[in-house]
Amino acid sequence: MAAGLLCLGAQRGERLGIWSPNRPEWVLTQFATARLGVILVNINPAYRSSELEYALNEAGVHILISAVGLKSSDYLGMLRDLAPELADCAPGKLQAKRLPELRSVVQMGRCAQPGMFSFEQLQSLAGPAQINRLSLIESQLDSHDAINIQFTSGTTGQPKGATLTHHNVVNNARFVAHAMRLGPSDRLCVPVPLYHCFGMVLAVLAATSTASCLVFPGESFDAAATLAAVATERCTALHGVPTMFVAMLGLAHFAQFDLSSLRTGIMAGAPCPIETMRQVLSDMHMPEVTIAYGMTETSPVSFQSAVDDSIEQRVGTVGRIMPHLEVKIIGEDGKTRPIGQVGELCTRGYAVMQGYWADPQRTREAVIDGWMHTGDLATIDAFGYCRIAGRLKDMLIRGGENIYPREIEEFLYRHPAVSQAQVFGIPSAKYGEEVCAWIVLKPQAQASPESIREHCRAHLAHFKVPQHIKLVASLPMTVTGKAQKYLMREAMMKELGLATG
Repeated sequence: MAAGLLCLGAQRGERLGIWSPNRPEWVLTQFATARLGVILVNINPAYRSSELEYALNEAGVHILISAVGLKSSDYLGMLRDLAPELADCAPGKLQAKRLPELRSVVQMGRCAQPGMFSFEQLQSLAGPAQINRLSLIESQLDSHDAINIQFTSGTTGQPKGATLTHHNVVNNARFVAHAMRLGPSDRLCVPVPLYHCFGMVLAVLAATSTASCLVFPGESFDAAATLAAVATERCTALHGVPTMFVAMLGLAHFAQFDLSSLRTGIMAGAPCPIETMRQVLSDMHMPEVTIAYGMTETSPVSFQSAVDDSIEQRVGTVGRIMPHLEVKIIGEDGKTRPIGQVGELCTRGYAVMQGYWADPQRTREAVIDGWMHTGDLATIDAFGYCRIAGRLKDMLIRGGENIYPREIEEFLYRHPAVSQAQVFGIPSAKYGEEVCAWIVLKPQAQASPESIREHCRAHLAHFKVPQHIKLVASLPMTVTGKAQKYLMREAMMKELGLATG
C-alpha cells in the first residue's frame, strides 16, 4: 500500500486524510503512511460536510481515503457535494474549487466511483521501482518527524490540529502497554474509534509494540457485538469509555457471554462511577483493568493506574505519572502549588505534541517552556496519585465561592437512582453563576429533582447545591464519550430564557 501511495505522488511531510469508521483499511493506512513519512490526518467519522471541508483545508490534505459511509452518513455523497468536479476528472487529477489542496480520493472497496481510485486499485498500482524505493525513503525518516494530525473536539471555535510525531505516539503506546502488562499471549478487543488516540495509539500501537493480537468487533461500538467478540476470540483485554462499559453491563442477556478470558484493559475518557468499576472487576472478570488520563496533545496518556491499585485508587484517581514525563500543579500566578492543593495540571516530556498544525499562536498559548497547559484542574497527593477536579473553564464562581463541578458530580453518582450526572454553571444576576445539574436516572429508578436537591442539601455546603436540576434520557456526548457541557449549558439557558450571547 505504501508503494501504491508513491504512485499517487505521496511524499514525506504531505498530508493524507482518512475518513472512516473502524475497518482493516484504517490500520493498513496508519502503517503505510508512517513508512513513507506522510502525515496521517484523522477525520472524525461523525463529521458532516462543513466539518470535513474545514479539516481537509486546515491540514492541506492532498490524498483522502474514505469509506463509502456509516449508518446515516453518506460519505461519498458529502464528498461529491464538496467537490462536484469529481464527476468529470480522472482519478488523481482532482482540481476542486472548495478543496484546492486535494488531488486524489481513494474509496474503500473494489468498485471505484467516478474521479476516484478504489482501495483495491491503490494496492495494485505499484511496480518493482516503487517497492524498491521504500527502504531508501525509510532510511531518511526521523523519529521526530510529524506523522499524525488529530483534530481536538472544540467546544468553542474551530477544532485544532494536534500534530504528533513517531517519537510521541510509539513511546506512549509502549508505556501504556507495559502498565497493562500486555504481551504476545494477549488479545485486545477494540470497540473504541481508530480516528482517536484511544484506538490508534492505546490499541493499535500498544498491541503492535508488545506483539499482542488486535480484535475489532465492528465498524462502530455495539455492546452485544463487543461482548460476542470477547467471548468468541477469548480476548484478555478490553478498552472502552465508561458509557461503553455501562451499556455492556446493562444488556439483558449479559450473563450469556463467557468473559472469563478477560484480565485487563483501559477505561478512560470520563470519570468512572464506583459501582460500574465494581461490576467491571467482578462481572466482567477484569481484575487488572486500568484507568488512564491524558489528552490528544500529550499523545495521549500522562497518568495511568497500576493493575494492582485498589478500587478506590482506580475510581477516585487517574493513577500516577507515566515514565519519562514530568507534571506540576500551578496556581493562577503560575507557581507550583503544594501537594494536595488544586491548580492547573501541566505536563512536560517526550509526549507533548509538536504543536497545533499551522497555528503558532494557539501553540504558544498551550505550550509554555515545554509545559503543556492541559486546562484541567487537579491535585496530586503525597503518593503521586492524581485527582482531576474538572476543567479550568468549567470551574464556576457563585457569590465569590469557587465551585468544582467534578466534586458535585462524584457526590451525585453516589445517589442510588443516579446513572449519569453532569454539573455546570449558568449565569445568575444575583450570584454571578448558579449551579445546574443534568441527570440520567438508572433504569426503573425513580427520583424527582426536588428529592435529589434535598439529598444534596443534607450533605453539601449550601452554595454547592444545584439550583437547577434537569432529568434527561441521555446526555450529549462526543464519539469518545466526553460529555458536551457547552451544549447542555446552551440548552438550559434557552429553556430558562437567559441570553446565550
